[in-house]
Amino acid sequence: MGKWHWPSGPAWRWLPALGMALLLLGPAVHAATPLNGAWREVQAGDTPQRVLQDYRHGDLRSFDPGQLQHFPVQGLGAWVVLQAQPPGALAGHVLTVNPPPPGKVALYDAYGTAVTLALDDFTAPSHAHGRLAWSLGDDPHGAGLVLLRFEPGAGAVAPASFALLSASEFLRLDARWLVFASACFAVMLAMALMALCIAPMLRDATFAWYAGFLLCYAFIQGTRSGFLFHPLEMAWLAGLSPVATSVAIGLSMAFAALFAVRFCELRRFAPLLRAPAMALAVGMLLVTVMRACGFQPLQNIGQLLIDPLLILGSVLLGVASLVAAIRGSRHAWFFLFGWMPLLALTALWSAEISGTLAGARWLGNASLAAGALEALVLSFGLADHALSMRRTHASVQVLADHDALTNVLNRRAWREAVEETLRAHVGQPMTLLFLDLDHFKILNDHQGHAAGDRALVAVADALRHELRPLDRLGRYGGEEFVALLHGTPQEPATQVAIRLCRRVHRLEIPLDNEGGRLSVSIGLAMHHPDETMDSWIERADQAMYTAKLDGRNRVQVSGTRPKAVRSRQPLKVVE
Repeated sequence: MGKWHWPSGPAWRWLPALGMALLLLGPAVHAATPLNGAWREVQAGDTPQRVLQDYRHGDLRSFDPGQLQHFPVQGLGAWVVLQAQPPGALAGHVLTVNPPPPGKVALYDAYGTAVTLALDDFTAPSHAHGRLAWSLGDDPHGAGLVLLRFEPGAGAVAPASFALLSASEFLRLDARWLVFASACFAVMLAMALMALCIAPMLRDATFAWYAGFLLCYAFIQGTRSGFLFHPLEMAWLAGLSPVATSVAIGLSMAFAALFAVRFCELRRFAPLLRAPAMALAVGMLLVTVMRACGFQPLQNIGQLLIDPLLILGSVLLGVASLVAAIRGSRHAWFFLFGWMPLLALTALWSAEISGTLAGARWLGNASLAAGALEALVLSFGLADHALSMRRTHASVQVLADHDALTNVLNRRAWREAVEETLRAHVGQPMTLLFLDLDHFKILNDHQGHAAGDRALVAVADALRHELRPLDRLGRYGGEEFVALLHGTPQEPATQVAIRLCRRVHRLEIPLDNEGGRLSVSIGLAMHHPDETMDSWIERADQAMYTAKLDGRNRVQVSGTRPKAVRSRQPLKVVE
């Protein structure tokens, strides 16, 4: 089992404060006029007058309007009667329903005329944000009574609470919610767009799955809260939101599972949980297809499966990320801290639907804040992921560019580095040294290849320490090395080459048992602006062979023309 640790860094010190700030942006507890409430299911032949009469006779079920109450919206719907305390407190007030139900709600006046509102309704002259709201001009039924009807809609029940607010209090609450929701959606969309931009740049699908999850989650919250309808006025979504929301729920869980598999590195740290996570992604995609198809039986089956899979999937991903984090996945901690609030909210939603959390009117706002907080936490995790990828890429690049034995540049990387230097420093003197170890075959034959490898490493270290950081040293092949002396004219370059010969000879690496020591012959060639890289290397190579023919352990300066037969006198190294 791997060693695990908590993620650290400046971001983790202020993330809790940021989460609290998002929650504090949400609507505060408001001073509402006290209400009494009662309800019953709609029956065939019902009229507003009959319902009010039944209320006065005590035939309706009482409930607390300030707490969440579940009203059946299957069949014919439900009647709700509210009574202000004191009775004369209706005039000039605003009645709100929160959270806004998925279907329509009608408010009846004294003449039986209904003013119907819905999240996706665009006929009303004005709309509240994040709730339904009616402005009450007078006391329509006397005694402070208000009559509402929850019309049949999607789902079995509609959870709702009620508040009677003054006009000024309502406007303040509405504006505050709008700022809060806008901030949450802005964070989610900004992080999703950032991930979509980074995904093709890094060629990593992890960022795409993260963006897909965030966009789906933002869409779900946008339809549930009505933000997509008001203030964004997306009228084309009217009537499509129930199915579209179910599809988005399925896709969000599928994207979350795919994201967790890659981001938490389940293949490495929790291999037994990787298969269930992938099965969850496939299962949610199938349920999504069932919900989106036009065949009603399949749509019904998909609707039955989506909530259990959502709960099981949330728990599965939480457990998988916890196991991966404990076993050493740094990124799994980011996922865990971002996912746990949503997992807790999923459990609270289930409890709220069952009626055990009647006072949890804040769940809708908490879902928005949790989405924004998760977007930020996972974005920090993705940033850490990108940095890890960059470090890994840099390490791989170093391995690809360097000779595995001597740790100097290999032939390809050295040529690329020299060509880049020549392009960037046109007109500056550049000198090429071509080095070949003398009698290296004798060393291999007498002492073995292991001794030869040790000699190559020792020579490479000696050359590297003698050259400047801006010079380019590489292994050209076998016992051959090449070096670019940046900005160095011929005479100083010749002195550098002589020092290299002396440095190698003073390593005192034995060739055999007869007292011979390893040395190096060096060919030197200045760069000409009109010649190719290959001809430059060939001139230095020719000069090196001339140095060998003239006795080895010396420096030979190339002639001024490529492939010149005549050359200057070799410079023998003086020990």
